[in-house]
Amino acid sequence: MGVRRVLITLALITCSILMNACGKQELSASNGEAMEAGKSMTMTIAGEEVPVIWENNDSVSELTELAKDGLEISMSMYGGFEQVGSIGTSLPRNDSQMTTSPGDIVLYSGNQIVIFYGSNSWAYTRLGKITGLNEKELEDMFGNGDVTICLGLN
Repeated sequence: MGVRRVLITLALITCSILMNACGKQELSASNGEAMEAGKSMTMTIAGEEVPVIWENNDSVSELTELAKDGLEISMSMYGGFEQVGSIGTSLPRNDSQMTTSPGDIVLYSGNQIVIFYGSNSWAYTRLGKITGLNEKELEDMFGNGDVTICLGLN
């Protein structure tokens, strides 16, 4: 078994243990079939679903695969403008230089998810954008201490 497959398996086992914290239940075969039929990834913070428009790229596809059993990511404040958390495995990268804005969700170094409540310029792979929240709401949600996000499928 390859190292990557072992890491993904360990991440999925960890997620299975943590699913109760994310409010997720185990997926049945029919749920897996539904995922293939158009399920989308969701992000939950403190039990509240946050609206996200996800990119259509290989990074998001693999992240969605990891999220099918529930994926909990502990985030830490960094730099006064972002939250950063380890995914636990590496995802495909397509980094490009960009200036982020509040609500942007990006992949950093292939293995960390970053959510911005401020702005920064760096080379990232774009994952998605939080919608429906203004800059003040994003700062209130992400700028007052570490958070834990849960990714799952609806």
